[in-house]
Amino acid sequence: MKKIIVLVLMLAMLSTAVFAKGGSQGGGTRVDVFWYTFGDTYLASVRNSMTEQLASMPNLNVTMHDSENNQAVQTQKIETAITQGTNLLVVNIVTTGSEEAAMNIVNLAKRANLPIIFFNREVSNAVINAYDKACFVGTDADEAGYMEGEAIANFLLKAENWDGAKSKYDLDGDGTIKYIMLRGEHGNAEAFGRTKYSVTKANELLAAKGIKLVPSPANQTSTQYDNDGISNYFLYANWSAAEAANLMRTALSAHSLTNGSIELIIANNDDAALGAIEAMNENGFNTGRAGAGYIPVFGVDATTVAVEAIRAGRMTGTVLQDAVGMAKTILALADNVANGRDVFANTSGYNVDQGVKKIRVPYAIVD
Repeated sequence: MKKIIVLVLMLAMLSTAVFAKGGSQGGGTRVDVFWYTFGDTYLASVRNSMTEQLASMPNLNVTMHDSENNQAVQTQKIETAITQGTNLLVVNIVTTGSEEAAMNIVNLAKRANLPIIFFNREVSNAVINAYDKACFVGTDADEAGYMEGEAIANFLLKAENWDGAKSKYDLDGDGTIKYIMLRGEHGNAEAFGRTKYSVTKANELLAAKGIKLVPSPANQTSTQYDNDGISNYFLYANWSAAEAANLMRTALSAHSLTNGSIELIIANNDDAALGAIEAMNENGFNTGRAGAGYIPVFGVDATTVAVEAIRAGRMTGTVLQDAVGMAKTILALADNVANGRDVFANTSGYNVDQGVKKIRVPYAIVD
């Protein structure tokens, strides 16, 4: 019975940790990477790229942890890694927008005199500046929104989509394109930037043609954001394809894809975009088949499945969030630690924020 209990406990531990070592077996600098969840499609591509790159980095001994989208679980796993003698913490924080959660993790690292790299999910400048061995690797939260807006405007104004007076996707000819916004997590800087600036940038580029993006009546409304005509109109998909699909099905039970009440889908990430497409497929739209109905759909991340959907004529465009570049930058900082350097050494060639140790990995439009 004791042997069975021990075996079960070992299996439970292995179910939430992945070991990704370089050429050495057990040697090298110990690095513990804490993902907010193993279930995020984009982050899975970062993790896969990191694992591939580690094959040629024998000085790093990396353990990857699934935080199960639970801040308490993540914090407890960080405490355990410190107790077990880790040399570097790499944290994809669960609770974005929470100064308390991030500062608590920084204080754990500080007490143990350990360097810490936050990545992907932004923490504040104050958190990074609170500890000289803390830094962040991520993206410009607003840049993806601006690029998504640029992609939307470029598409609507393409010669085949513009007759000189209106876009063919202005289904009711009223001079507006009514969009559903599939928003990511509340309190998340990327979700805010992608929600607001995708529409802002698109409208800036469309203004000269006399057309404008406006929220579809299929959106839900909120009062927790700025009253700017954009930020409080969305369906809360929380980065999830399943949630987006269910929200889209509910929207389609009351609104039409043919009468101008829904003319465009903007998603904060590709998973949500693909969920919306799944629901529209059930109504014969965006199937990729000749003659099928089509509503433009835009996302962010350029995941493999999203790029395949674009090629198949089911999705319209996305913005590349560079998974390989993200992984490479994190491992370059980890290599600093392995070689006895400051974690933020040799970063002059990166896009670094002024006055704070934050590296921004650039985006690119994919259509």
